[in-house]
Amino acid sequence: MFNQLLESKAKKEKMAGATVVTTVLYAGLITLAVWATADAGIKKDERSNQSVKFVEIKKEAPKEEPKPDKPPPPKEVVVKPPPPKGFQVLRAPVKIDVKIPEIDLSKSVTNEADFSGKGVKGGIASGVVGGTAIVADKTYFEFQVEKPAQAASGNPSPRYPEVLKSAGVEGKVMAQFVVLETGRADMDTFKILSSDNDLFSSAVKNVLSSMRFLPAEIGGKKVRQLVQLPFEFKINR
Repeated sequence: MFNQLLESKAKKEKMAGATVVTTVLYAGLITLAVWATADAGIKKDERSNQSVKFVEIKKEAPKEEPKPDKPPPPKEVVVKPPPPKGFQVLRAPVKIDVKIPEIDLSKSVTNEADFSGKGVKGGIASGVVGGTAIVADKTYFEFQVEKPAQAASGNPSPRYPEVLKSAGVEGKVMAQFVVLETGRADMDTFKILSSDNDLFSSAVKNVLSSMRFLPAEIGGKKVRQLVQLPFEFKINR
């Protein structure tokens, strides 16, 4: 009986030890499961708290195709009014060549009908009745224009050469030139017809470029006119 009790006691002790080990194992498993669950929850919260940012990529604006250049506006065609029906007059010889010029056969032959003396002075035979245009680049004599060219008021006088003035020398100069439609003297046509002294001639030429004139007119139109203008150098005593 005593032996049975000892054996029974030993069995009970073994069972108690196994129970303790099992309990410890279960406790460890439970702890591990709780930790894993908690860790997963933290990571889940971290993922849920992360914000997702969407970056919008700006699209490049499509390049505008160069617009075709606008065609230039059509040039205005200026139609000159027809010359009046009439006759031509002889032009003043502005420059007289010393040598006889060569005959140019390419130039048109002078139309005798343009010198009939009928119609408007300054016109042409093939002109239009009532036309008012004046043939351009024509130079007229004083007797050929309706209103001759005149020197404007307030023009400067030629400077008296000091050498001649101190010597008491007086004199005159007769100058010839063309007065343009603008009222200016065409210096390319300037010519001394007569002069008492070259210094007087130089003084006239120097002042002429700054002088103003009222241009000649034909039918209300300004024209070129050949002018002969005297200049007098006199000492006031």
